[in-house]
Amino acid sequence: MPQANLTQHVEALIFSSVQSISVHEIILALNAVFNKEYIETEIFECLDAIKEKYSDVRFALELVNLNKGYQFLTKKEYHETVNQLQLHRSKKKLSQAAMETLAIIAYRQPITKLEIEQIRGVNSDYSVQRLLEKELISIDGKAETPGRPILYSTSALFMDYFGLNHLNQLPQLKDIAREENTVGEIME
Repeated sequence: MPQANLTQHVEALIFSSVQSISVHEIILALNAVFNKEYIETEIFECLDAIKEKYSDVRFALELVNLNKGYQFLTKKEYHETVNQLQLHRSKKKLSQAAMETLAIIAYRQPITKLEIEQIRGVNSDYSVQRLLEKELISIDGKAETPGRPILYSTSALFMDYFGLNHLNQLPQLKDIAREENTVGEIME
């Protein structure tokens, strides 16, 4: 198959994927369709060509490497425009309780529901259920403690949604702590 045609197939796979798609997934799909063994270097050549194509100012999209995969995203200069649309469609907002629960899971994963509730100080059944439904968290096995409670971790969709490649890209707690959130006097 000519390289240009292969590039179009790779572009179609990325475009049709709801979440970021890995090079391995691209190779599996192409191998199945064309009954040929593609290698990573061929796919990376296609990805470079696609990146180059969408770097043109005529396109509002760009190819981005996210969460060990590739996805089309809107270029930064169009974020405000897209954000306005999202604000109008924001019926799927997370509640404050769900956001707190998601933050705890993101920073302490894998974590049990009991540990989440101990940190929050309230029952978190509903928040955990909503986060599972929205696929922002996933079940990550069972703890080796009595009763073998379920462990929760953030999902690939969480990584895509927040534009992260690795969890170490989350803001460090020391970077977001504000003085007005402290109790008592700071000693030097």
